[in-house]
Amino acid sequence: MRRRDSIRIVFAGFAGIALGLGLAPEASAQPVKIRAGWVVTPASMIPFVFSKPGLAQHQGKSYVLEPVRIGASSQHITALAAGEIEIAMLNYASLPLAVLNAKLDDLRIICDEITDGAPGHYSVQFWVRKDSGIAKVEDLKGKMLATNGFGTGTHMATRVVMGKRNLKEGTDYRAVEVPFPGMAAALADKKVDLAVAPNTVVHDPKFLAMAREVFTMRDAFGASTLSFWTARADFIAKNRGPLTDLIEDYIRAVRWYTDPKNHDEAIAIVSAFTKIPAATFKGWLFTKDDFYRDPNGLVDLDALQRNVQTAKDLGVIPGVIDAKKHGDFSLARAAAARLK
Repeated sequence: MRRRDSIRIVFAGFAGIALGLGLAPEASAQPVKIRAGWVVTPASMIPFVFSKPGLAQHQGKSYVLEPVRIGASSQHITALAAGEIEIAMLNYASLPLAVLNAKLDDLRIICDEITDGAPGHYSVQFWVRKDSGIAKVEDLKGKMLATNGFGTGTHMATRVVMGKRNLKEGTDYRAVEVPFPGMAAALADKKVDLAVAPNTVVHDPKFLAMAREVFTMRDAFGASTLSFWTARADFIAKNRGPLTDLIEDYIRAVRWYTDPKNHDEAIAIVSAFTKIPAATFKGWLFTKDDFYRDPNGLVDLDALQRNVQTAKDLGVIPGVIDAKKHGDFSLARAAAARLK
């Protein structure tokens, strides 16, 4: 037998052993399913982000993204702990609750979603009816204040702003949960005295004729880390490749959607997904009148630490966590480096 033939036989033998042991070549591996929570669009781009062909270059190859609608960041904690999602969208309020109350100390921040109140950018607005007689924050004493969920960023912002006036929830005012889509109607129907209206509502002339802003989230925290991706350390360690690919595709998409030359097409995508007329989004979505989205997927951990400390000082979260301990941007940095 010739030496070349014997080498081929040995190689074939090794390949057969590998297949017998289940060591299939990497190319044949199934893509990892990654379930990512989202709260409300278009603030969250998760459910429509890859609607533009060509943005998700790794989708279906190394990973499959499965968006999961969960109406409040505090509920993402429960879903993550129960293994119902792999990526939870948390913020300066829900992350400390996840670590301190739910004991998810292995949570890591891996990518940015939105920042509220960044210099030159939009901040969440809190609204009252024009006929309510409420002229300033102090006038909310004894009133009913709506929040999309207890323990969410908007809930904490309300408590901070009210706390600065020595007004305590449950004693000086009441809070009630109202889903974002029902906020404007609850305010108009006088079921609540304060509402947090999403951007899709606050540009509606009918809403503006009925309501006026009384404060913003910026008044509570300055710039605030309103939503970011978190995952558990074990899942990250086991799936670094697919997660990096997902973040690469996401960063590519964020840059595309926020590029002014793509504005009309981006608006058309959001309009088709939400079934809301494009005119509702035109002129503000993906501009400086919208939330800030970091083009490299990075979260300002110093700002996050300040947000956490402010919330703790006013007694709205049980303690302080070290934001830098929970930040892991190795995936985002690797992903962004591929796009330069």
